[in-house]
Formats: sequence, structure tokens, C-alpha cells
Amino acid sequence: MDVNEIVESALTALRSVGAEVASPWFYLQFGLILAAAGIAWAADAAIRTRVDLSSLAMRWPLPLRHFVRVMVRSASTAIFAILMIASRVAMYQMTWPSRSYLIAVAAKLALAWLAVQLITSVIRNAFIVKVVSLSAWTVAALSIVGQLGPAIDALDGIAIEIGGLRLTPLLLLKLGALLIVAVWLTNIASNFAESRINRSSDLTPSIQVLLVKMIRMGLLVLAVAIALGAVGINLSALAVFTGAAGVGIGLGLQKIVANFISGLILLVDKSVKPGDLVTIGDNTGRISTMKTRYISVAAGDGREFLIPNEDLVTQKVVNWTYTDKNTLVKIAFGANYDADPRLVCKLASEIAGAHPRATKGKPPNCILTEFAEAGMKFSLTFWIADPDGMDGVKSDVMLALWDAFKREGIRVPYPVREIRVRGGALPVETVVEVPS
Repeated sequence: MDVNEIVESALTALRSVGAEVASPWFYLQFGLILAAAGIAWAADAAIRTRVDLSSLAMRWPLPLRHFVRVMVRSASTAIFAILMIASRVAMYQMTWPSRSYLIAVAAKLALAWLAVQLITSVIRNAFIVKVVSLSAWTVAALSIVGQLGPAIDALDGIAIEIGGLRLTPLLLLKLGALLIVAVWLTNIASNFAESRINRSSDLTPSIQVLLVKMIRMGLLVLAVAIALGAVGINLSALAVFTGAAGVGIGLGLQKIVANFISGLILLVDKSVKPGDLVTIGDNTGRISTMKTRYISVAAGDGREFLIPNEDLVTQKVVNWTYTDKNTLVKIAFGANYDADPRLVCKLASEIAGAHPRATKGKPPNCILTEFAEAGMKFSLTFWIADPDGMDGVKSDVMLALWDAFKREGIRVPYPVREIRVRGGALPVETVVEVPS
């Protein structure tokens, strides 16, 4: 269809509308539509104030309960459709059918919107619901008024040739609709597979994440290929776009690709996995999730560090739980020279061994490391079964050491400075106390 045919079709439609508007029956139908809309709006407001959707039809079967709740949420549309159908029947019996054409169109549009609302109620994504609802209702409306064929011809009449590929607005709309449906079905299948994989106790967390990512990626590629083939696009015709994508990766997407590949490497070599306690630079915490581009490290204080996967591959990473969760705790402390170093080591070992989190199979060890200027320096080491809360364990042991030193008369050394003044004396203030 060329431009002249489109213009001629539009003029014909406008003349038909003009003739309809000139008829007095048009205003009667329009008044009935407005009255029905007002009644439907008032009834919907009354129903919403009296009906609790959370407890509505609670004991009914799930499909029936879902249907009833959708109908209650769309009460205004349902009531409007019923009133329009009743008005259409009444006018059909009293006068010519053509004099109630506008009412029939309004009833069909309301029923179409009601059907769209019922179908899209199973979709959870709000944005996709809006897109699908508006698109489906637009197609239904064009079909009801008899303009679907001309609209399709108009959308297919505008084309752009790119590398042997004929792109039209109709082709893009079909492709978009198919992609939405394909991605939605892919998401459902991926979530089902993920739930099955996560329940498997034979797979490690990293293998579970890797399998889920591979399944999601494979299903997405398959869905896109099926959608392209369904609208008649040959994949070989996309060579221009794949070449442009390659140039884009070479110019500005290196980091994204590097993080994606690094994420796959981390999942395969299992150097880190969800639940590991890691230290990356100045950040320490447990890995909560592993994404395609980054990992999330929960610090334990409400913060989460999002670290790119490339940093884990190229930088130094301390994994406290890589092969063994047992962690060696080191505490450095000092005592003055008046203390017996053997007694100090004995007290420190006993206190560390008595801590409830100390590993019983590995006895603590305390050694004298240095005779320093201010006093003797010691190093206490002991094992705990899990690195979580290691700072709290250190604090408990050091507080117990402090109590033991107080009890045994052992003093913790601190630096002492002696000041000598040469060539004069410091001024001295004389304080005279006057008895009251």
C-alpha cells in the first residue's frame, strides 16, 4: 500500500465518521455510553470499599479464585461491558441495528480489555503487563472497527533495506512481541531449572551458579534465534550487526566482556564460591551472590561491596574458607620485665584454650618473641573452627588476659620518657595552701 492509498483510506474513514456524527442516534448512543461509564465507576468504587481481595474466595480452587479476583479488580470494565450489552440488545429490538453500532463497538472494546486483563494477570513484571495489555488491546480495537488490515498494510509499506534485510515497522512489532513472549517463557523455564539445581545436594554452590548461568544464557540465545526465524529473518543477514557488535566490543566493551569471562572462570575453577569469607583489598566479608559482571560481598554491618569479577582474577584475594574453615588467631601482647615469662605463656595458653570457640584438638601456643625497650613481647596463637566473629574472639581473650594480669600482679609495659634540662631550670610554681 502506497501513501496515496493510505490517505484515501483515512479520508474514507473520516467521511464515515462524519456521517455517523451527523445522525441524532449518535448522540443517544454517546449519552448511553457516558451514563454506563458513570454507573460502572460508582459501582467499582462501592465494590472496592466493601470487598477484601486478600480474603476473597480463599477456600475456592486456585484458578477460580484467581479469576474472581481479576474480575473484582476490573469491576468497572465488567459492569460497563454488561450495561453496553444490555443497551445493545434493547436498541436492537426497538430500532435498526445500525443505530446501535457505536454501543456495539463500546461493548466489544470493553470485553476485549477485560479479556486482556485476565490473560495478563499471570505475568508478574509490571512493565511487560503494560506493554502487552496496550499492544493486545490496540490490535483488538483495530480489528473491531475494521481497520486492522489497512493498519497492517500501512506498517508493512514502509521499509528500509539493510544488507539484504528488509526492515519494516510491522516486522519490528512482530519481532518485539515474539521476543517478549520468548523471554517470558525463557524466564519461567530458567527459574524452574534453577529451583531444581539449587535443591540438588550433590552439586557445590559454584557449580550450581555455573549451571544456572549456562542454562539461562542457552535458553535466551535459543529464544532469540526462534523469534528471528519466526518473523522470517535469516541469521546470516545479521552479519552486519554482529560485525558492528565486534567493533563495539573492541572499542568500548572490553571491561564488560572481561568481567563476563572472568565470572565464568571463577565458576569453573571454584576459587571463590557463595558463602566464602574473603578479603579483597581493604574489604572483608562473605560472598552472598555471584553475578555475570560482579560478586556481592556482605561485610556484616549492612554494607555490600560489589566487586567486578576481573578484580578477583587479576588481584590478590584472601579466601579464609577456600579448603578449610579452621582459622588461626594471632594475638600480640607484652609484659614488663618484672614478670615471669613462663608464667605469662602459661596463663595466655590456658585462657585461649578455655575460650568456647577454641578448637580442642589443636592446643594454643604462646612464645616469647622479643626483649623490647619497654618490656617483653609475646605471640599467642590458637585455632577456631570458623573465621566468623574472629575480632570478637580476640577481644574476649585479651580481656581475659587483662583480668589474669591484674590478678597475678603482671603489668603491661608502656613507654617511659626521661626528660633532662641542661643550662637552666624550669620555672616552678609555688602553691600555698591557706587553712580555712
